[in-house]
Amino acid sequence: MSEGAPTVDPSGSAVEPLSVATSPTVRLVDPPIPEQPAAEELSAADVTAGPTPAPITSPDVESEPIVVISPWSIPAPPGEHVELSFNLAKINGQGEDADPILHVARDTGLVAVFDGMGGAGGTEYQTPEGPRTGAYLGARAARDAVDRSVLQLLPAVNDTITGQLHDTIEAALRTRLAELPAQRSMLRSRLLRALPTTMALGAIGRSGDGDGHWNCLLVWAGDSRVYLLQPGAGVSQLTTDDIRDHGDAMENLRQDSLISNAMSADTAFLLNQRQVELTAPFLLIAATDGCFGYLPSPMHFESLLLSTLQNSSDPAMWSAQLQAQITTITGDDASMAVLGIGADHGQFQSLFADRTAALESRWITPLDSLDTQVNDLEQELETLRRHRTNQVAELWAAYRLDYEQYLDTQTPGKGDS
Repeated sequence: MSEGAPTVDPSGSAVEPLSVATSPTVRLVDPPIPEQPAAEELSAADVTAGPTPAPITSPDVESEPIVVISPWSIPAPPGEHVELSFNLAKINGQGEDADPILHVARDTGLVAVFDGMGGAGGTEYQTPEGPRTGAYLGARAARDAVDRSVLQLLPAVNDTITGQLHDTIEAALRTRLAELPAQRSMLRSRLLRALPTTMALGAIGRSGDGDGHWNCLLVWAGDSRVYLLQPGAGVSQLTTDDIRDHGDAMENLRQDSLISNAMSADTAFLLNQRQVELTAPFLLIAATDGCFGYLPSPMHFESLLLSTLQNSSDPAMWSAQLQAQITTITGDDASMAVLGIGADHGQFQSLFADRTAALESRWITPLDSLDTQVNDLEQELETLRRHRTNQVAELWAAYRLDYEQYLDTQTPGKGDS
């Protein structure tokens, strides 16, 4: 969705009724994944990954303090993951996307993006760093709150996390707004919001069965997205856009629908939640709409991801190529975080080589060929229109001599006296 116009529906009528929810602030999109294995089925690695209960000892017996190791402190094995992230601003230093969140460890990982909504959050505040919009400040306040709290909540993947995240984000946005000087916007619209921002978050945790299975928790508000790429299949959108007009992904590229639910400091909001099971190897991608909203089709977004993967030698080069291509097409700030699990860069290239070729031949080449034909015809039509204009002028100039011979063209509208 574009940032040039307000993008929040103030009536809230676009938000569908909640059929199943754990609280008024959390919407369950899909049923949760099956429960974790019973305690006797867990391996030693699984037991040590989480908090360790205090042993029962006699008060007269001194015991050694128990050291609990955070799962985030155990690094992911070399050669089993890929990671990259970037944040592209249309105006340097004024970009309303916050920096993405990207964390990875042996048994857990996290990607998240935050897109400050410039239309609804256009009110400008004076800060020590200079004037900043509410959209800029809201995205960063939400991002910092999530980054501080989510590592303590994970790697547990359950329904309670989303409710806690909602309360943490809501408190952070309200606190940040209270710190800012009161402002009166020149805009007068019910669509204005205080510090509005989207969020799309994907958190993964190893299931513990040793077969490369991962649990994935998705939490989002607004139209930023989390995608999945698996070998042998195309890109899959895992989150559902919070927009008033519920078209599919192709229709959403052709119409700029209002956002029906987003995080802000002065309006109640929902966090959507979904859980899915993933099997490594896979790529998890969180992206704001500046990365995908200006492409001709969802197929072109997948092609953008895979073609740059194939043409790069490492994650740093992959990131650089993604940024270069997105910069040439986007009309918005753009941020992305990519986390690959179960393979390294070269292995992912091999795993997606056939898909990249098939995508190009089956979808991208036919679509691009049609677009080329349309562009050629439009240019030909424009050329014909210019030629017609010139030809009409020439023919009229030759014809009007006889046509106007009895008219007083110097004093139009006056008859003979």
